[in-house]
Amino acid sequence: MKAPRDEIGNALIALKNQGYPLVVIDSDLASSTRTDQFQAQFPEHFFEMGIAEGSAMSFAIGQALEGHIPFYVNFAMFVTGTAWTQLRQACYAGANIKLVGSHPGMDDGPDGASHHALEDLALTRVLPGITVLLPADAEEVVEAFEQAINIKGPVYIRVAREPMPVRDKTKVPRVMDIAAIEDTGNDFAILYEGTCLEQAMSGYQGLLAEGKKGKLIHVACLKPFNEQRFCQLVKNVGVLATIENHTVNGGLAGLIAEMLIKHGINPRTVRLGTQDTFTESGNSRQLKAKYGISGEQLQAQISSLID
Repeated sequence: MKAPRDEIGNALIALKNQGYPLVVIDSDLASSTRTDQFQAQFPEHFFEMGIAEGSAMSFAIGQALEGHIPFYVNFAMFVTGTAWTQLRQACYAGANIKLVGSHPGMDDGPDGASHHALEDLALTRVLPGITVLLPADAEEVVEAFEQAINIKGPVYIRVAREPMPVRDKTKVPRVMDIAAIEDTGNDFAILYEGTCLEQAMSGYQGLLAEGKKGKLIHVACLKPFNEQRFCQLVKNVGVLATIENHTVNGGLAGLIAEMLIKHGINPRTVRLGTQDTFTESGNSRQLKAKYGISGEQLQAQISSLID
């Protein structure tokens, strides 16, 4: 088990050492987001903007216009929500900025609803021109950063705070957009965003233990979305489930519903995530389970529809 956010600093340092004109922008959360590791090695390329997210986003745009590649790293709630107007302008301008949202969904459990980024996927994917990357385990965070820095234009990377399994990369292909990490049949398909890796894997294994056969699909790039590959994977499944550390409105579940309608695919569906409600303060794992984001709930709901 390893926390994906612990790789943020390492990923930034690795890119800087490769010679990219990278700068890092922080809003008084460097120790929590691990950008303090980058600051220690490259202090002249690190900018502390304080708790002024709109100004930090505007500063990032300015850095991009000067030829740098800025990575603005903050809690997901603030980098997408608090600074959304400036982010929208960045997308309008096609600015080459990279945004990293740590502590997404209910990952920042004790700080409560004000800090729970349950709308960040909805807020970002509606903006024209942005790429939205959803790495799963810690190793994939490094790969997502490498992918992002080679994309011309705004990119949002969602990075989990909670420790989670590191997948065996000799068996799991490098995921650039969408992939069936496991495929045993068409009884069901589970689609998950990266921060729900543990819950998705648990539910999948539980269903296999029941004798059911299906697909475990990681949506590693929410936007642009690989519609052709999606249709190939799910066109014959009986039950389709989405699971996300996010509201079911507008995020992964919203996107998948749109795709099913667009392409005329009609499986029975399950949407796990928060159900149009604010959350509360508490242990993040317990909160996720309370709001239905768990392997047990995933297994039970899919199983009931199949049976």
